[in-house]
Parts: sequence; structure tokens; C-alpha cells
Amino acid sequence: MQTVRLQEIKHPLVSEQNLKLFILRLDELNPEMSGNKLFKLHYNIAEMKKQGKSTLLSFGGTFSNHIAATAAAGKIHNINTIGIIRGDEVINHTLETAKENGMKLDFVSRDDYRRKGSDDFIKMLHDKWGDFYLVPEGGANELGVKGCEEIMQHITINFNYVCCAVGTGTTLAGVANSLQTNQKAIGFMALKGADNITNEIRKYNTNNRFSIVSDYHFGGYAKINKQLSDFVDTFYKEHNIMLDYVYTAKMMYGIFDLIAKKRFGANSTLVAIHTGGLQGNKGFIH
Repeated sequence: MQTVRLQEIKHPLVSEQNLKLFILRLDELNPEMSGNKLFKLHYNIAEMKKQGKSTLLSFGGTFSNHIAATAAAGKIHNINTIGIIRGDEVINHTLETAKENGMKLDFVSRDDYRRKGSDDFIKMLHDKWGDFYLVPEGGANELGVKGCEEIMQHITINFNYVCCAVGTGTTLAGVANSLQTNQKAIGFMALKGADNITNEIRKYNTNNRFSIVSDYHFGGYAKINKQLSDFVDTFYKEHNIMLDYVYTAKMMYGIFDLIAKKRFGANSTLVAIHTGGLQGNKGFIH
């Protein structure tokens, strides 16, 4: 098992409350499949090969780290990949990288994208693209959750809280499944719609040892402002850790705000999971 660095964050706000804060540096794994994506795709690709299929199809938005990682996985494992992309046809850094890694992109309207789980829509995709192995948006299936459960093997210290950003909720479900009775997972929403995500997480979570914070999405998916941008810049200068704007930056901002509001008991240890996705930063100008 590859060692993942657990980096302590030293900050007056943390130390004055006798807290300890660490970041699990999943972003330092494979640069193209970094963070939680590596774990979400691992068992899905194994199952795809077991079924004897050679094409993997998945879904995502124009800034989707999952799409970028799926394309990279296709290149690494020598499999065909297809990305069903929500919205009008655009090419940004994320999608250009996916194309360079061999992914075929298929842009669909937002109305059609909402039907991505329906039998009719899946049949239409098979008619167009032939046989494929389907991975839901964000790797949100049982195999994706199973992979994310293994993230916790890389946390080798005692802790009270583990924090992660939430998109589809797959990572949070897997992480929470691996917790002890005295531990809790906190998910920080990167988009609107916490109620729907909570229901999705409960489909895969076995112990209900999680909570969701929805106050730090900064307006929705891939939305940022100067406040968040300044936080990312300052965090990098102070700790030499780059955060991605879509997910991890919002989580870390939320963690520091909750610490400032004294929401954690004294002497608590927190671990924040850096889920990678730094390639997406090149799509933002701030």
C-alpha cells in the first residue's frame, strides 16, 4: 500500500483551542487520478475487466474531476472512455485534458442530463456508443463507496473527526462506513442540495456516523468569489498546500470557520481529506 502523507496544519486558531488539524494528502498520489478518484475507480475498473468490456462510460460537468480522472484511467489501463458532459459544448482545461487522454466527449442538454439514470436514456447511449461499462457521475455506486472505504487505511493516528468535501456523497459514505463508534465524518457541501445528497449517502452508509454542513458552497457547484480565492492564496502561502476551488477549498474554509466558532471540543483531532482535483484550478481566473 502506497504511503500517503498526513500533514499537520499549524495555525494559531487551531492551537489556541488545543486542537490538532491534519490534512491527508491524497492529492500527492497519481497526478492525473489523484485523490478520491483513484479509490472510486479502482473496483469499477476491476469489475469492468471482469465483465470483459473494453469501454467505460461516465457522466460529469465541464469542470468534473471525475471525468478527467476517468479519461486518465482509460489511458493508463488501455481502455476506451466516453464522457457524457452536461450543458453546451465548451472546451476548457479539464475537458481538453480528457480529450488528450483519449476520451470521447458527448455534450447533452441539461434536461437530457437529468434523465441520465433512466432506462430510456441509457438505451439511447447504447444505441449510439455500443456496449460499455457504466460508472455513475462521480463514481457514485457500491464499488465507488467500497474503494473510498479504503481511504481510512491511510489515516494512522487517533482522531475524532474526519472531514471531506461532498459532491455526490460517495466519498463521505465510504469514509463514514470505516469509522469507529467514537469518530464522526463531516461532509462539506460543494454544491446546493444537501437534502438530496443525504438521501443518496444513506443508500450506501451503514452506520449513520456522518453529518453534512451546507453553509460553505459559495453559491453552488464550481462557484467561487474573491473571499474564497483569497483564502486559497493565503492557505498556500502559509502551508504550501494548494487547494482546489471546487471542493477542497470550500471544505478547508468551512473547517476554519467552524473552529473560529468553537464547534469542536477542546483537545479534538481533525483530519481533512485533500481529494485532489487540482487540474481543475486551471479553469479559474481570479
